Amino acid sequence: MNSVNKTLYIPLYGKSYVSKKGLFLDDKKAEEIWDAEGFSLKGKSKSKWLAYYMGIRSAVFDEWVKQQTSSAPNSIVIHIGCGMDSRVIRVGLKNHKWYDVDFSEVIEERKRYYTETDNYKMIAGDVRDGDWLTAIDENKSAIVIMEGVSMYLTVDEMQNLADSLCSHFENLILLVDAYSSFAAKMSKRRNPINDVGVTEVYGIDTPQTYQTENLAFVKEHTMIPKKYMEELKGFERFIFANLYAGNLSKKLYRLYEYQKK
Repeated sequence: MNSVNKTLYIPLYGKSYVSKKGLFLDDKKAEEIWDAEGFSLKGKSKSKWLAYYMGIRSAVFDEWVKQQTSSAPNSIVIHIGCGMDSRVIRVGLKNHKWYDVDFSEVIEERKRYYTETDNYKMIAGDVRDGDWLTAIDENKSAIVIMEGVSMYLTVDEMQNLADSLCSHFENLILLVDAYSSFAAKMSKRRNPINDVGVTEVYGIDTPQTYQTENLAFVKEHTMIPKKYMEELKGFERFIFANLYAGNLSKKLYRLYEYQKK
C-alpha cells in the first residue's frame, strides 16, 4: 500500500483498542482485523490518547448515520474512504443499501474480511474522479460520510467530488471532518500520519470553502460530545480533555455537515 492507504491502520488500531477496553464502540471486527494483520505502528500513531479520539470520532459518525437513516428510509449510504472500517456492521443495514468506497488496493484487502450482499457493495476507485459513481445505480437520495479523508484532498478536489455527487443524486447530505489550515501546517511535523509516511495534507478555515453551486454548508457538529468523554475516568479524562477536547483542538479539527441545495 502507498503511504496514504497505510493511514487506515491508525483508526483501525484505535477502534480495536477502545473496543477491547469497552469504551465508545463495540467493534469486534476491528479487533479481529487488527489482531490478524499485525501491522506495526510506532510513535504517536499508537498513542492511547489518539486511540480514544479515533474511537469517539467513529462513534459520532455512527450516531449521525443512524439518525439520518432513520429519517431518510429510502436513502442509500456511501462511506468514502472506508479503509477497513466496520461501520456497516456497527450501524446495521436495515433496509438501506450501503456502498463502501476506497482505492482498489484497499478494497482488495478489505474483501478478505467483508463479504458483499445484495444490499452491501464495495467499490474500488479514486474519489478524485467521478468514475466510481457509475457503479451506483441509485440516484435519488444519498447519505455520504467522509471520515478522515478530506485532509488528503485539495479544495478543488473536494469541490469536484461535491459536484460529482450532486450531479448523480437528486438529494444528498454529507458529513465530513476537516483540518484547519493551521493543522495542515502543523501536520508536517507533529501528526501521527507522519509515522506511516504521509507529509502532505490540506486544511480549510471556514466550512463554506467546500461549498459549490449545488452544495451548501448546513451546520457544525461537536467532535467530542461530553457523554463520550465521561466514559473516561479521573486522570485520563483530565488529560484527554486538555489534549483533544479543548480550545486548541477546535483550532485544528472540525466536523461539518453539508446538503445539496
